[in-house]
Amino acid sequence: MTRDEIKVYIAGQYGDTMTLLESGKSDPFYKIDPSNQLSICRRLRDDAELKFDYLCNLGATDTGTQFEIVYSLASIEKSHRLDFKFAIPYDNAEIDSVQTVWPGANWFEREIWELYGMMIRNHGNLKRFLLPDDWNQGNPMRKNWTAPDFIKLPDTMV
Repeated sequence: MTRDEIKVYIAGQYGDTMTLLESGKSDPFYKIDPSNQLSICRRLRDDAELKFDYLCNLGATDTGTQFEIVYSLASIEKSHRLDFKFAIPYDNAEIDSVQTVWPGANWFEREIWELYGMMIRNHGNLKRFLLPDDWNQGNPMRKNWTAPDFIKLPDTMV
């Protein structure tokens, strides 16, 4: 399927559950409701026309007012790509694990949990791998995070 064919197909099959964003990206980019996250992931993987069987990337960003989670998908068999995102509020930030859909999500989800402090429901293995095990200095990727003063520089270097 071409990019335009993917857009037409998703508009027809997924209706209001996926809203096309005009982002300037070459691959189709959609916004979804976070409550549909897991069902849309399964559907995109299992759809015989789309077969998004590969999670290329899963990332998050702190916009200053909310978190945005972005999934980049590819179909190995069909040779096409698609991205989608959704926003969640800071308070009690939680998303569902998609490891049952794409097992490679394990590390991406752990990174989001560790650096942003978001809870990943049903993950099962939330262990630190980037920060020290005893880390208690907050979440380094949040905009409101203040880096701890680990090293005191001499006044002449400041």
